[in-house]
Amino acid sequence: MQLNFRKYHGAGNDFVLVDARRGLAFPRTGTALIARLCDRHFGIGADGLILLEDHEEYDFAMAYFNSDGRPSTMCGNGGRCIVAFARDLGIERETYRFLAADGPHLARLLPGGEVALQMSDVAAIEAGEDFYFLDTGSPHYVRFVDDLDGVAVVADARKIRYNDRFRAEGTNVNFVHATSAGLRIATYERGVEDETLACGTGVTAAALAAAARGGATGRQTVEVQARGGNLRVSFLRATDGFQDIWLIGPAQFVFSGVWFS
Repeated sequence: MQLNFRKYHGAGNDFVLVDARRGLAFPRTGTALIARLCDRHFGIGADGLILLEDHEEYDFAMAYFNSDGRPSTMCGNGGRCIVAFARDLGIERETYRFLAADGPHLARLLPGGEVALQMSDVAAIEAGEDFYFLDTGSPHYVRFVDDLDGVAVVADARKIRYNDRFRAEGTNVNFVHATSAGLRIATYERGVEDETLACGTGVTAAALAAAARGGATGRQTVEVQARGGNLRVSFLRATDGFQDIWLIGPAQFVFSGVWFS
């Protein structure tokens, strides 16, 4: 198999992207192949693989796979990277419309290499004793902490991800520290089963949870510092949930190549 690919990252959250238009026979059920492509020692190395596919009603469709090779739900940083990929493929739009696992999305290219991606509305947030749980295209458990550097991210997150509630379907786990400048975040991603340098749906979840925690309504923008870079989330908090949510940050080309197997 000969596979042309390009690699991108959004705040250190990296992806292998493949142009799967015009009938490229990429094996969607090829879990072992996808896992090998994403392997950081024996493959290209990435947090996930993304296919850009034709769609009759949208500019393109996005199919996302975690680094374990399994199809997954929405990926916010991946969604921003596929827009940069589409532009580099010659798909030029003022506003992009594409279809992902959680439904349609809008996106815009901004000056300085940033991409703004409209996320799905969030109607409700579950507030537990020491956590928030919500779905921003993927499920996220958010816990606010006083000392982010003191958290054993992988060990502590696995206790949550593999507990009785989440073991079967999994959840992403975010530890968040609120500062005067915004939020700092560390995220453990299911499917990767490790900490990643950034997670777009996790950053979004943290920003919305912080707004729910603070109680403010109206239009808000939250700055979020992930391990791999800075992102921001703009949204409208209304009486019936969160609307017009935009995830904004860099989407950068890394390298291209050809995979032979």
